[in-house]
Amino acid sequence: MFKNFWGHAQAAATLEHMIAGDRIPQTLIFAGQGGLGKATLARRFAQQLLDHPEKIEHDDLSLPDNVALVQEREKMPADKRNDDPLVFSSHPDFLTFPPDGPLRQISIPQMRLLKERAPFKPLHGPRRIFLIDHLDRANEQAANSLLKTLEEPPDHLILIATVENMYDLLPTIRSRAILITLAPLSNDEMRDFARVHQIPDAAKRIALSGGSPGLALSLDIAAYEKRRAAMHALLKAASGETGLSAWAGFSESISRSKSEKLEFHLNMLYGLLRDLVILRETGGDIRNADLRGELTALANRVSTRWIIRAVKKVDEIAELLRRNIQKAIALDDLIIELRS
Repeated sequence: MFKNFWGHAQAAATLEHMIAGDRIPQTLIFAGQGGLGKATLARRFAQQLLDHPEKIEHDDLSLPDNVALVQEREKMPADKRNDDPLVFSSHPDFLTFPPDGPLRQISIPQMRLLKERAPFKPLHGPRRIFLIDHLDRANEQAANSLLKTLEEPPDHLILIATVENMYDLLPTIRSRAILITLAPLSNDEMRDFARVHQIPDAAKRIALSGGSPGLALSLDIAAYEKRRAAMHALLKAASGETGLSAWAGFSESISRSKSEKLEFHLNMLYGLLRDLVILRETGGDIRNADLRGELTALANRVSTRWIIRAVKKVDEIAELLRRNIQKAIALDDLIIELRS
């Protein structure tokens, strides 16, 4: 039923069953790590429910024109963005609310716009579908504004949200939605995906993507390796394997770069810390397999308790992303705290 959608057979079967029985929840949450195709699945699902389904694909955020628009809005003053909340609506009955601005958040004006448009009747057919991409990037005020719509949704409205972390949502939102979780693809599925899409450097992209086909397609390997080298140096300095001077050059480079967002480095840290846990506890397959020797040495140097502390500290920094904190200062502080 869902053409050009890869993997996640159980999730697709669940949605197909809903359509076949005409028993579709009014609020759905698609959860899973980045690049698994959560927003793609939402569009494919909507195409089965709405007329003129081909228009829905124009809202794909990976399309060059949409990428350019989102990047252009990052340069706009906040008041100008708030006066014109970001929404894609190539199809009149399918609206996409994506993260907006330099911090890539779901904003209060966007959720107010959603609330205003929710009562509007469909232009074609019996349903309207709203997609909130990365709802876990909404702050508490924006989430509370959405909650008012969820409490009494109009009969014609289906609301789909994508999230990477369910527990960044308000419990009251989670309790009003049906959850569909997407898991990383297996290596066999990823190899099939890479073969069909003729992905260059397939073996390396598969290894680094962690089962995410979207990441395998879009991965900038040079940028990935640069960030990984920096975060590996950070962990070595934080564990005492190297001195702070070995980290200083990376810190200065990150601080100078305007394009390198702190979020990219935190995601890399999570991946490296995950590998350390695996090496300490099971010795199984890790994402950064080409660094296995160096990461094994680091895993043997630190304790599980130290890794847990590191993850908690990265969580704290991630919570501060919405406050536009200084990248290098946050990472320097992480090193100092873990060295203590």
